[in-house]
Amino acid sequence: MRRIDARSLRGLAHPLRMDILEALELDGPATSTTLSARLGENTGTISWHLRLLAEHGYIEEDVERGTKRERWWRIPGRTVLDPAEFRDDPETSGALHVYLRHLVERYFDRVRTYVDENWPGEWQYAAALSDWRDLRLSPEQLHALNEEIAEVIDRYTATEPTGDNAERVIVQLQSFPRRSSEDESTSGRS
Repeated sequence: MRRIDARSLRGLAHPLRMDILEALELDGPATSTTLSARLGENTGTISWHLRLLAEHGYIEEDVERGTKRERWWRIPGRTVLDPAEFRDDPETSGALHVYLRHLVERYFDRVRTYVDENWPGEWQYAAALSDWRDLRLSPEQLHALNEEIAEVIDRYTATEPTGDNAERVIVQLQSFPRRSSEDESTSGRS
């Protein structure tokens, strides 16, 4: 597991670099040529961004797949970001904002793609688009909830799929505080 620091956050906070990472995360190792076709960018631009991502440790060359003429790239492991580390740093707060906004847009696009696709009934029954609004938690409780959910996801990540109809699955979790409408109406008053 790799923690994102201020320097590498600034290196990541670019929409095309984030799109490249997403393509590698979702579809596995790729070359600049395959990423170029998938993302609609020229190979030279993709190659430049791949080198920057490698320089910051987000990706690495997959030497087992590569040849002298073709370099394959992969994600070496999990990356972790703690936004609280950067909120008060004026040099990284802009990069953090770009990164988080793009991340939220990616999550939304993934859900929209699922909704727009025509999955068989068994998958529609198994999938979930849920939202729980009645929780009242402290920061410590919210952190504990997220940790417990991550443990469950890790357990399923280590499990081999059963049956012939196994598909790749995306699990998205967004948990965050919400100001009540009463709080919002009084926050502008002196």
